[in-house]
Amino acid sequence: MLKQINLKKKAEWQDYDDRMAHLRIQMGELQRKCKELGIPVTIVFEGFEAAGKGTMINKMIQPLDPRGFQVYTMEKEYEEDMRHPYLWRYHIKMPARGRIHIFDHSWYQGLGDGRLTPEEVRLYEKQFTDDGMVLIKFFLGITKKEQKKRLEALDKDKSTSWRVTRKDWEKNKDYDMWMERFDKMIVQTDTPNAPWTIIEAMDKKYAICKIMTTVAGCLVDAIGRKEKGAVRTEYAEPPLTDDLLSGVLQGVDLSLDLEPEEYKERKKVLQKKLGILHNEMYLKRVPVILAFEGWDAGGKGGAIKRITQSIDPRGYEVVPVASPNDIEKAHHYLWRFWERFPKDGHMAIFDRTWYGRVLVERIEGFATEQEWRRAYAEINNMEAHLVNSGAVVLKFWMHIDKEEQAERFRQRQETPEKQWKITDEDWRNREKWEEYEKAVDEMIVRTSTKEAPWHIIEANSKLHARIRVMEIVVDALEKALKKIK
Repeated sequence: MLKQINLKKKAEWQDYDDRMAHLRIQMGELQRKCKELGIPVTIVFEGFEAAGKGTMINKMIQPLDPRGFQVYTMEKEYEEDMRHPYLWRYHIKMPARGRIHIFDHSWYQGLGDGRLTPEEVRLYEKQFTDDGMVLIKFFLGITKKEQKKRLEALDKDKSTSWRVTRKDWEKNKDYDMWMERFDKMIVQTDTPNAPWTIIEAMDKKYAICKIMTTVAGCLVDAIGRKEKGAVRTEYAEPPLTDDLLSGVLQGVDLSLDLEPEEYKERKKVLQKKLGILHNEMYLKRVPVILAFEGWDAGGKGGAIKRITQSIDPRGYEVVPVASPNDIEKAHHYLWRFWERFPKDGHMAIFDRTWYGRVLVERIEGFATEQEWRRAYAEINNMEAHLVNSGAVVLKFWMHIDKEEQAERFRQRQETPEKQWKITDEDWRNREKWEEYEKAVDEMIVRTSTKEAPWHIIEANSKLHARIRVMEIVVDALEKALKKIK
C-alpha cells in the first residue's frame, strides 16, 4: 500500500491560503458543535521518524479552543505504565464526550513489539467507535532520502539535536524493513469504523491541509449522524435460546453448609496462607483482580472482609462500585474500572463491577439493547487483555435463593447497626427477581471464559461461602506463583 502512494504531492499554492483560512474557521465551529452534542474525538498520529508529527499536531490545534482538547506524547513508556496492563495508559486518557484527545504515537506501538495482535487492536478500537467516538488515524509518510535530510538538519541544530537518537538513524538505515512493517500494520487495522488516512508529508503545507480537511470531514459526518439520531443497530452477539440459558443458577446446590467449629479452623488456615501468598504476590509483581457480583444481601461484603483481614492493607484496595457520577458517565462505561485496576504486585477487590452493564443497566433501562448486547464481547476482550498481561482475574457470583434474601433483609431492618445496608431499592429489585435471574444466566454463559471463568458461590450458608471464596483465591494465587518459579 505505502509503496504505491506518491509521497511527493504538493499543495496548490494558488488556493492554499484561502482553503486554510476556511478550514481554521470550520475547525473551531466543529469543535464547539462536538462539545454541544457530546461527541468524543480521538486523533492518532503515527508514521516515520522525522515525518513531522509534532509540527502537524501543532498546526492542527491552533484553531481549537485549548480548553477542549489535550495532546498526549506516548512514545516513552514510564515505570508506572509498565506496572499496569499495556492498554491501561491509553484507556485512562480516552476523551470524555465532547472533548478531543490527540495521541502522538499510540497503542500501535504494542502491535509493533508484539504486545498486541491486530485482532486485539481492531476490537479495542471498535468498543469506542461503537460507543459514538470519532476515531481518526493518520500515518505520515516520507521517503528514505527525505527522512535522512530531516534527521541531519535536526542533528546539526543545537536546540533540536537531543531529539535525534541512534535508534532514529538505525530506522533510516532499515527504512525498507520499516516500510513493510508499517504497510502490514495499516492493512491489518484499516477498518470501516477506524480507517487509516495516509498523509504524504514531504510537503508540509500539503500535509496539514489534508489533515485538517480529513478531520473536518469526519466531524461533519459524525455531527450529521448525531443530529439525525442515527445509531448502530447490529448486535455483537445474537440472542441466546432459552435452552442455553435455563438452569445455570437453578442447578446450584444451596443446601451446602459448614459447622461453626470447622469454619473457624479452616478460616484460620486459609487466612494464614492468604497473608503469605499476598506477600509473594507483591514480591513477584503479580497483579490480582477480584470481582464480586451477586444478589443483594448475598454476602459479598462478608467474603471480602475475610479475605482482607489477613493481608497487608498497603497492598490492596477495595473498590465499592455505585452508580457512575457525571464524569464517569461522560466516558465509555469501562473507563472508570480501568482507572482502578491494580499495578503489578497489588490487589484490587471490586464490590460490584463492570457487569452492571449487563445486569442493572440492562434491567433498569440505563443501557440500550445494542449497548448491553455488545458489552459481553467488550468485557471478554478486556479481561483477556488483563490476564494476558499477567493479572489473576477471579469473578464470583454470590448466589442465594429468594427466601434467604428476604430473611436477610428482615434481619437488617431489625438490627440497628445494619439498617444502613437495606434500602427501598433493594426491595424494589426483588420484584424483578426473575428478570435478573435470566440476565445473570446469560452473563455467566457469555462471559465465563478460559481466561476468566465465573465461580458461582453457594451462599445460603455464609460460613460455607466465605471459606469457598478463600479456597478459590488461595488456589489461584498458588498456581499463578508456581508459573513464575
